[in-house]
Amino acid sequence: MGGARQLGVGVVGAGFLAETRARCWKQVVSAGIAGVASRRRKRAEDYARRFDIPAVFDDLDAMLASPAIDVVDLCVPNSLHREMAEAAAAAGKHVICTKPLTAYTGQDLPEDASDADVGGRDRGEMLRVAEADARAMVDAAKRADVQLLYGENWIYAPAFRRALGLLAKADSVLLEMRGGECHSGSHSPYSRVWRHTGGGALIRLAAHPVGAMLHLKRTEGLRRSGKPVRPAWVSAETADLSAVAGLSADELRVAGEWGEVENWGCAVIGFDDGSRAVAWGGDHVLGGMESGLDLFASNCRLRLSLSPNDMLSAYAPDESVFDDAYIMEKIDSGAGWTTPMPDEDWTSGQLGMCQAFAANLLDGVAAESDGELGLEVVRVLYSAYVSAVEGRRVVLA
Repeated sequence: MGGARQLGVGVVGAGFLAETRARCWKQVVSAGIAGVASRRRKRAEDYARRFDIPAVFDDLDAMLASPAIDVVDLCVPNSLHREMAEAAAAAGKHVICTKPLTAYTGQDLPEDASDADVGGRDRGEMLRVAEADARAMVDAAKRADVQLLYGENWIYAPAFRRALGLLAKADSVLLEMRGGECHSGSHSPYSRVWRHTGGGALIRLAAHPVGAMLHLKRTEGLRRSGKPVRPAWVSAETADLSAVAGLSADELRVAGEWGEVENWGCAVIGFDDGSRAVAWGGDHVLGGMESGLDLFASNCRLRLSLSPNDMLSAYAPDESVFDDAYIMEKIDSGAGWTTPMPDEDWTSGQLGMCQAFAANLLDGVAAESDGELGLEVVRVLYSAYVSAVEGRRVVLA
């Protein structure tokens, strides 16, 4: 791929994430969505009509056979990531895979295994299987000489890009990082079943700060010594904070009844240079989506607020004033003071990620957020699950 030709993107899936990607790809001048594939044909046709997409494919195989597709953007459940990525790579297509790169969803158990069997699987086995799947995806891309790009949007958020530049200018060493993502919780029944998600708040929400932190230390190590700084161990705790003793269901204003998975998780990561990071995810926080990082460096301190931010503040005496206007993700009400997001696709890094990935693929340059980073995130998160169950620090392989 070279010259002025446009990158042909094939979006797999037509749900919430695919909607975000469509808005972003529309703004990338060097790329365009050439087709969409979904198991629900009518949904795919509606998606194609709304976003002016020229082709609808009945399945992934049909999409992969099209010469108009250069890269597939996988906006599908975690359980499909490996098989779809391997198929795309074998067909000579680049792959963009959303986070997490892989997850444990019972893929090593018999098809008739119950949800309880999957959720109750030994966490060490979960780590082994999820890590092996991630490694298989990375290896498949290498064999096919295509890129596997890991869809960690935080790395491409404008606040993160600016922070990277400042850290490089100051030649800083990060001593500690603290970051998390939280909101009032998904109300989807699928989010509560390990077979569908591969875990709870840690893998759904903390995957973002973990990926960002690993990238920051990798970049720092390469800048200062030519060798990435890597995570060495992890210690973690998980809980269902909606089940706190003495709390009745009618008192709870966040999503409850999490069952198999945690709605709160916190991991301490130790790096091989002695630095530390604390990453958390939670479904127990009212007031809308919160995503951010605090960076404590040797010669500076940085605070990143991806969501909310104060570019715009608004006040309404009651929620009827703004009616059904979108304010920000997971906000409970438009009443009182709120922070309407001017452009969440931009501030979250989704747009910047699509722009960067298009440039990477057209120029033949490796992406900052690649399959190796996704693999490392999987290793850290499932080691955190081992730690939370076994009550010990887990040394990373």
